[in-house]
Amino acid sequence: VLRAREGAAVWASEPTWANHVPLLGGAGLTLKSYPYYDTDKHVLHIEAMLGTLREIPKGDIVLLHACCHNPSGLDPTEDQWREITDVIVERELVPFIDSAYHGFAKGLEEDVFSIRHMAARVPEMIVSTSCSKNFGLYRDRVGTLSLLAANGATRDLLASNASSLVRTLYSMPPDHGAAVVAIILRDGALRAEWAKEVDEMRGRLQEMSKLLNAALKDRAPEHDFSHLERTNGMFCFLGITAGQIAKLKEDYGIYMVDSSRINVAGITPDNVDYLASSIAAVL
Repeated sequence: VLRAREGAAVWASEPTWANHVPLLGGAGLTLKSYPYYDTDKHVLHIEAMLGTLREIPKGDIVLLHACCHNPSGLDPTEDQWREITDVIVERELVPFIDSAYHGFAKGLEEDVFSIRHMAARVPEMIVSTSCSKNFGLYRDRVGTLSLLAANGATRDLLASNASSLVRTLYSMPPDHGAAVVAIILRDGALRAEWAKEVDEMRGRLQEMSKLLNAALKDRAPEHDFSHLERTNGMFCFLGITAGQIAKLKEDYGIYMVDSSRINVAGITPDNVDYLASSIAAVL
C-alpha cells in the first residue's frame, strides 16, 4: 500500500480487531477510524459510518470485516453493504476486506456477499482471508492475500511487489497447513464434510448466544441482553462496565477484557448458568 499510495491512510472501524492497529502501524501506515458500533443501543452505527466514509479523501483505503465483525459481532445487512459500496465507488476509495471467520455468520456462500458485491463494482480491492478458525489451523497461519487490479499491467506490478515483500519478510512459508486446506477443498467428499462441520460450529455459536441471553433474561429480567442474539461469530460485547467486569474477576473468577468483549465459543450448556448468575450478581 505504501509503495502504491504514499500518504494514503487506512480507515478502520471503531472498534476493530485489536491487532489491526499494531499490524498497520508497524507497516508504516497511517491509521484512522470511522464510526461503527453504537455502544448504547448495541446496533451498527450505519448512518454515522456512511457519513464519515463520504468525507474520506480519494484514494484512501477502507478496512472492512467481511463478516463476524471482531469485536462487536455486528455485521452490515446486504442492503447496507450495497450502501457502503456505493460510497466507496463514489469517493474512489480502495476497499480492504478482512475475512477471518468465513462460514461463521450466515453460511459459506452468504458470508462472501460483501466481497463479491464489492469486487463487481470497484477497479481495485484487497482481500485477506484466514483458515485459522474455519479449518482449525490457527497455529499454521494459513490464509490468502488477494489483489484485484484494474488491468493486466497493474496486476503484474502488484504481483511483483508482493513477491519482493514476501522475499524480505519470510521468503518461503511452510506448506503443510496450506496443503491440508488444498486436499480438503479439492476432494468433493472432504469438502462436503468440512462444510458440514463449519455449519455445525456456526450453529453452536448461535445456540450459545441464545442460551446466554435466555439465562440472563431469567436472572436479570430488568436488563436487556437481546443484542447477543443479533451478533455473528465468536465475539460480541456483553455491554457491562469495567467496574462490573473487575467484580466478576475478583468475586467469581470470570475474566474478560475491559471492553466486555466475550468469546461465545467459551460458553457451554454446563457453564452458562454460573456465568449468567455471576453477571446478574454484579449488575
